[in-house]
Amino acid sequence: MRQTGRKVGLLHHIGGGNLGDDATQDAVMQSIGRRWPDAVMIGFSMNPVDTEKRHGIPSHEIRRRQWSLGYRCEPPGTTARGALKRLVGKSRLLFGLIRAINAVAIRIPREILQESAFLFRSYRIVKSLDLLVINGGGQLTEWGGPWEFPYTIFKWIVLARVAGVRRVFLNVGAGPLTRPLSKFFVRRALRWADYASFRDEESRALVRRIGFAGRSQVFPDSAYSLETPAPKMLRDPSRRTRGKVGLAPMPYCDPRAFPDKDQAVYDEFIRKLGRFGSRLIESGYRVALFGSDIGVDPLAIADLHDAIRAEAGHVAGPSALANESVSSLDELLARMSLMDYVVTCRFHGVVFAHLLNKPVLAISHHPKVAALMSDLGLGKYCVDIRTFDPETLAETFAALAKDADEIRRRMASALTGYKEKLREQLDELFPRSVARVAEGR
Repeated sequence: MRQTGRKVGLLHHIGGGNLGDDATQDAVMQSIGRRWPDAVMIGFSMNPVDTEKRHGIPSHEIRRRQWSLGYRCEPPGTTARGALKRLVGKSRLLFGLIRAINAVAIRIPREILQESAFLFRSYRIVKSLDLLVINGGGQLTEWGGPWEFPYTIFKWIVLARVAGVRRVFLNVGAGPLTRPLSKFFVRRALRWADYASFRDEESRALVRRIGFAGRSQVFPDSAYSLETPAPKMLRDPSRRTRGKVGLAPMPYCDPRAFPDKDQAVYDEFIRKLGRFGSRLIESGYRVALFGSDIGVDPLAIADLHDAIRAEAGHVAGPSALANESVSSLDELLARMSLMDYVVTCRFHGVVFAHLLNKPVLAISHHPKVAALMSDLGLGKYCVDIRTFDPETLAETFAALAKDADEIRRRMASALTGYKEKLREQLDELFPRSVARVAEGR
């Protein structure tokens, strides 16, 4: 490895608007920058323009089809193609025949040629690196199918391996992985890595079940090494309210934004949160609606705002109910620092509340959320997004508010431990001694 100017590639599925994912990218950049001040960092993401803007590093796409905010890919096809589909769509037999001919004679060969050209361009970039770091929690998942996340991770590991570049999986999350091809891509990618660590025991157990038997470790999510503003504890000086509750919904099962689409489930979820929010206001709390995913959460925030207003009526005025939209991680953390309590559906919503020492109630949509709350000793303040009801949520929040001082002490102690574990890991992985780095190659 070169003695100066080490070149590090940071690969992450960012660019859709998830500020939790952006937080892990910032955290890894800060950690490497403190230990290797001469390092040159390059991003590999789903939205290079957004990555360059948010993180200030040159970036390259990790797939041919990129994201915009909201995880929307550039629309394929042309107007002429759409017109042809509408024309032949009137005959199912003709349409099926044309699709088959197009796949065999045109689409598949074209995809192979385009992907080959992309891999060639990507290899030329990878071979200039000293180290490729795949970071961020949800990297080893089959969201979108085997040819999305699993294949993307696999191909970049292969390119780095061929180029002789050291390969690191840094505190990643895994799952779900149910399809054989997804398991194959993930298993091979991990086997060909030089280092692998996971952000929770559940992720490591999952990859072991699919056949990865290599050495691995478990460390806290990388966002825990992020430098954050000092926690603030504010109370309304007029004593007219009992505090400020940050309420962060997500578009769970919303057909506009969620992989599992079920309008009835989404409507019921918003209805239940709306009733809970109105009860908070009626009990004397101020409610601030916010989200940590600026790509899709605004949809749920707008719907929840309407639901609370419908439930609480004139009581839910601007002073009692606010929509605190944000556009950046710094802005999000600044807003959260002024909250007394946090109620969130997202994993990194829990992480941010923990970093800011805010008592947090989690509405878990994924085992990773429940696992984190349990690890923090806050499992009793976690409810399942599929089964909770407004009454249970209100009772859980009442217990949270009552136990707030003890929860803050517990969170502060856990945070100290998390940061120390990450410091030790990062000191070993990115040693300040160039000699030790060279030994890893």
